[in-house]
This record gives sequence, C-alpha cells and structure tokens, in this order.
Amino acid sequence: MLRQKVEEALNKVRPSLQADGGNVQLVDVGDDGVVKVKLQGACAGCPMSQMTLKMGIEKILKQNVPEIEKVVAV
Repeated sequence: MLRQKVEEALNKVRPSLQADGGNVQLVDVGDDGVVKVKLQGACAGCPMSQMTLKMGIEKILKQNVPEIEKVVAV
C-alpha cells in the first residue's frame, strides 16, 4: 500500500525528469519511512542530482505521502 502511494507520487515527478533526459526508479520503501530510489539517464551523472533529489523528488513525496521521512539515492 505504501509502496503504491510512493510510486503514484513519483509518477508526478517523472515527466519533468524525462523532459531533461532522466528518470527515477523506485528501489525500496522501508518501514522506517526511508525511500530508496535510483536516478537514471541524464539524472544519474548530473551535478545537480542531489538538489533534484532533495528539492524535487523528496519534497513531492513528502507532500503526497506524509509517512515518508527521507529519500536517498542508491
């Protein structure tokens, strides 16, 4: 259930990532509220990827899924 909510929230972020040649893959949703994602495509090697992760992906996930504590890239 929680994983599905996270996936739905990620679907809101994906179009903007894909517009820049990147994407995000959900790896794991821990019981502790930690979401693990893998940045793909142009996002994987981008110097701004940490900002994208924290200010974009994590922000949207926390807004849509309050149970989320943090998002980390693996």
